[in-house]
Amino acid sequence: MAEPSYLAAVRESYDTVAADYAERVKSPAELDPLSRAMLVAFAETVRAAGRGPVADLGCGPGKVTAYLAELGVPAFGVDLSPRMVALAQRAYPRVRFAVGSMTALPIADAELGGALAYYSAHHTPPDLLPTVFSEFQRTLAPGGQLMLAGYVGNDERIRPTQAYGGHPVSYESHLVPPDRIADLLARAGLVVSARLVQEPGQGAKRTVATFLAAKPEQDRTPL
Repeated sequence: MAEPSYLAAVRESYDTVAADYAERVKSPAELDPLSRAMLVAFAETVRAAGRGPVADLGCGPGKVTAYLAELGVPAFGVDLSPRMVALAQRAYPRVRFAVGSMTALPIADAELGGALAYYSAHHTPPDLLPTVFSEFQRTLAPGGQLMLAGYVGNDERIRPTQAYGGHPVSYESHLVPPDRIADLLARAGLVVSARLVQEPGQGAKRTVATFLAAKPEQDRTPL
């Protein structure tokens, strides 16, 4: 498929802010206890299953990817921004990073034991979420796990004029209701097993939702 038009704005914006973003974005050790616990639970689940590598989709400067690797997960990162990928590779040379889009992942069918989309899907226009979620389903092995976390809302569309370091940006954020995200995941063939909604507070300005889901096992019913 042709590259969706919104990706150019997202790529250019994150290329522009990459250095400031890498310096200022929190490391997993600085996250609130609930967010950190969800990451650890995801890592333990995919590590125990041993079904394949884990892709950190929209990995940015690679801090979460490297954290997963420290937890014993065979993780690699994918990001739309070449500058983000370059910074991540420089900071974590033992971890693999690649440029790619969640709308057409550079990953083979059923290759992944897990996929993580951590604060990276909210730039996707709602009408393209089915495409992104179908890519998650396609690349996961049967029994593979997905963790999706990010900002949610009541169909707000946010257009910031500047971001990290005061740089101008041209992307949008789309805050979709949690129930709709769960429904879209199910329509893509993923079974949601847990959902955590964290209301604004303790420095957080927006509502955040985290979903754990899985691609069902292959049907082994005898013919």
